Amino acid sequence: MKKLYIIIASIVIFLSLVSGALLIFYKSSLGAVSKVSEEVEFEVMDNQTYSTLGKSLYQKGLIKSELIYKIYIKLNNPGNLQKGIYKLNKNMNLDKIVNTLSKGSTYNPNLITVTFKEGWNVRKIATTISENTNNTYEDVINQINDKTYINELINEYWFLTNEILDSRIYYPLEGYLFPETYQIDKTYSVKEILKIMLDHTDKILSEHKSSIEASSYSIHQMMTLASIVELEAGNSDDRKGVAGVFYNRLQAGWSMGSDVTTYYASKIDDFKYSLTYKELDDCSSGYNTRCKSFIGLPVGPISNPSKESIIASIEPTKHDYYYFVADCSGKTYLNKNANGHANTISSLKSAGNWCA
Repeated sequence: MKKLYIIIASIVIFLSLVSGALLIFYKSSLGAVSKVSEEVEFEVMDNQTYSTLGKSLYQKGLIKSELIYKIYIKLNNPGNLQKGIYKLNKNMNLDKIVNTLSKGSTYNPNLITVTFKEGWNVRKIATTISENTNNTYEDVINQINDKTYINELINEYWFLTNEILDSRIYYPLEGYLFPETYQIDKTYSVKEILKIMLDHTDKILSEHKSSIEASSYSIHQMMTLASIVELEAGNSDDRKGVAGVFYNRLQAGWSMGSDVTTYYASKIDDFKYSLTYKELDDCSSGYNTRCKSFIGLPVGPISNPSKESIIASIEPTKHDYYYFVADCSGKTYLNKNANGHANTISSLKSAGNWCA
């Protein structure tokens, strides 16, 4: 009898040890596969259940044991499995994975971040859209030049006027596509992408709507000037001062004499290219303010300006300067006359600080 008690006790102890070991193994298997963060894209499709996901989760390296996963599901009976594409992580434990799958996915694999830089023109924007979305360069250009579409936008946005319908304008929306970093779906149509950019422009301009409406210049003229200031003084802290120079020239009936308008008129995007005399004095477009007979603003914007340049065109510094030049660091020097302007350039060259 004593021997039987020993056997029974041994069995009890053994079973206790086994159950304890199994419990430890079970709890351990519920833990994360890795302590290191590693995101994994995981899709739950129609008609799938928690039970049928075990193999896929294991193959993706998201769970330690398919068997333990199935036991967990049986014991906890989670509900509301949501189909979709999830971004899970190997540092998530089993409870967190199941909880995530029950809440539904907000992850969009087509969502991308795209940056449109200040001073880019429509051609560069179209290229960037074509490189990052399902649209082609031609899709963008054709949409922007669609007259029916442009008229719809004029009716929708207060800052778009009939001035953008001028036949001499290369791209009607030039200057109005706000440069910013956006999150967009790469499957979006050109219209959807342009709306995002135009809505941002609306937000920026609406903050200054009263000042815009009080100006003797139209919103189109101010955006045109802002696009020039962006390229002429983009790295300067004195954009308002530069805008003031251009306004003084306009009010005095002078030529604006801006090289960047010549580049745009000739559709040259490389500012390192040396403009020829023929290009500088080409009066065939509505953009080249270096043409000797060209007085006033170009027919439309030549780039898509930053908020700083837009504000500079709305709130320019009032002064009596008619010339400006920047040194290699972007610092701007204003002058009242041509002699002072020439002397400033000479001084910068002597100091090795002339980078034009």
